[in-house]
Amino acid sequence: MPMATEATLTKREEEKLVVINDCLSRKITKAQAATILGISTRQVKRLKSKVRESGTLAVIHRLKGRQSNHHIEETTKDKALTVIKEKYADFKPTFATEKLAENHNIHISYGTTRLWMIEEKLWKPRKQRKATYRSWRPRKDYYGELQQFDGSYHYWFENRFVDADGYPIEVCLLASIDDAAGKITRAEFSSNEGIIAVFTFWKGYIELIGKPVAIYLDKFSTYKINHKAAVDNKDLLTQFQRAMGQLDINPIPANSPQAKGRIERLFKTLQDRLVKELRLENITNPDDSNKFLKEIFIPKFNEKFTVIPAKEGNVHRPLLQGEKEDISHIFSIHDTRRVNLDFTIQFKNNWYQLTEIQPTTVRPLMLVLMETWLDGSVHIILKDFELAFILLPEKPKKQRIKQPIILTTHTLNYKPPPNHPWRRYAKTTP
Repeated sequence: MPMATEATLTKREEEKLVVINDCLSRKITKAQAATILGISTRQVKRLKSKVRESGTLAVIHRLKGRQSNHHIEETTKDKALTVIKEKYADFKPTFATEKLAENHNIHISYGTTRLWMIEEKLWKPRKQRKATYRSWRPRKDYYGELQQFDGSYHYWFENRFVDADGYPIEVCLLASIDDAAGKITRAEFSSNEGIIAVFTFWKGYIELIGKPVAIYLDKFSTYKINHKAAVDNKDLLTQFQRAMGQLDINPIPANSPQAKGRIERLFKTLQDRLVKELRLENITNPDDSNKFLKEIFIPKFNEKFTVIPAKEGNVHRPLLQGEKEDISHIFSIHDTRRVNLDFTIQFKNNWYQLTEIQPTTVRPLMLVLMETWLDGSVHIILKDFELAFILLPEKPKKQRIKQPIILTTHTLNYKPPPNHPWRRYAKTTP
């Protein structure tokens, strides 16, 4: 191993050599040298002996110029970079490090992977942005005390799930995360973030896990309301608040994305990790991905990222017997309509005829509740009674007879006076 020379001395080592030489020439004492160098007098004595024997090399660290005991062989680096370029080129360093260890038995640190990926221009370090001041909100104490909920439109399947024209389809991922534990409590793919999709999500959640104390959800921005796949979002917050109120769950609308930062950060992580996991598993549609989410991804994710809540206990509440019986009525879209004089009701381009025998008295012009269930069926409710009806056939459209266009002829009634120029001209010509 080549030894270091004077040319490799650092500024600190040069200063140390000057002080020890001054001590050897009796310009300063050992105590003064120890004070200047910030070491003990015993160490100064040892350095003096080494400088007498070895000269300049005495102040240079013996490990200088030698490889670290943790040095990674070039073959390992080449192998790791080859795998990253072939399979994980668009992975973030942390995720790439996990996959190298999990699938290829290459165990290196996140920092090493990051540096290598930066060298190969596979990763661009993020610039530090000026931070916006926001006050910190502590986590809730109990599991089930607060669920943060949102939906994320994204090309989760990249180019593997396309429409008839071959363009990638944007799919919505609905997810909830527990505020206290940071645990994904439920996640599933849906075509949109409309009322039916959200109600289906929470109906399944409550039947499986129970009723949380509160749900933190978005106020639904203009983008989500106007999204091409979401046709019924405008009434979602009102319908959701009504349904949660019937179940004694407190819905809390968030005024900004930062207010429900836990679910926003979750989607940022999933848009990186889940997209790659679906690619590695070659999953090409939402149905297969929902099974993968439930059986593999979520348990694995929670095992890695879940934290222990501040207080032990699960505050989810089971459905009451009455709530179980009314669950389909609760998770339905509610509208009101008025009964016509002939006991018909018009609702969404359909006509419904109430039958003569009903469980309660029905009079014309009464307001009734129209419930659209998750299965698409329509139910008419009055005073907690379900009314009997038949669906009428479509009313015949009125025939519009186009009137023929009548062309009117205009006669020229204007007669030029005798002194008109062309009359005078006609008289003078032979």
